[in-house]
Amino acid sequence: MPLEIEILSLRILKDAELDESEWARSRFEQLNLIDERRLAAICHHQLYQSRIAKAYNKKVKPRVFEEGDLVLRKISLTSGEDQSKWAPNYEGPYVVKKAFSGGALILTNMDERDLPRPVNSDVVKKYYA
Repeated sequence: MPLEIEILSLRILKDAELDESEWARSRFEQLNLIDERRLAAICHHQLYQSRIAKAYNKKVKPRVFEEGDLVLRKISLTSGEDQSKWAPNYEGPYVVKKAFSGGALILTNMDERDLPRPVNSDVVKKYYA
């Protein structure tokens, strides 16, 4: 081992009043325990992340859409459109024609015309007439 790792400071060694061999042995034991401390830190981190995920997932409510549900679609505003406070946030209602497992929806107007692209279920909410 390099001398810098083995003996950090000769002043500390002198103040502790330890033999060099005794200090080197205790330092070697500490270096051997690094792997155990690393494993303990990894276990602690995994437990922490599982607790955080459990607390977060407890508050999440799954949104399931089925064929025939009425939904409102969020309006995505571009830079040139009306962005005033009183502008509507949702448009619709639309009818869910097909719901995919990944959250994509194919929507139709009330007069049975399909929208050109599927939409994500994050941008719709159920419409209760």
